[in-house]
Amino acid sequence: MGILYVAKEADFLFLERQTGLTRGNLSTHLARLESSGYIVIEKKFEGRMPHTLLRLTKVGRNALRKYRQQMKEVIRDLPE
Repeated sequence: MGILYVAKEADFLFLERQTGLTRGNLSTHLARLESSGYIVIEKKFEGRMPHTLLRLTKVGRNALRKYRQQMKEVIRDLPE
């Protein structure tokens, strides 16, 4: 989700390369994010080649912001 937060939109192959996940693992993660309403998956063809684009939804952006804030608080509260 962090990559999509910055990039706004990315294709499946880009995410596969950036994350180092296998196609199967990435597909599983993306399906869960989509079913949670965090991302939108758009499948189309460019010529005869399938092309999958992914974007964060407003719900996904808000969830990531909330998670980031929670992690800041956890780190802040750690002893030195």
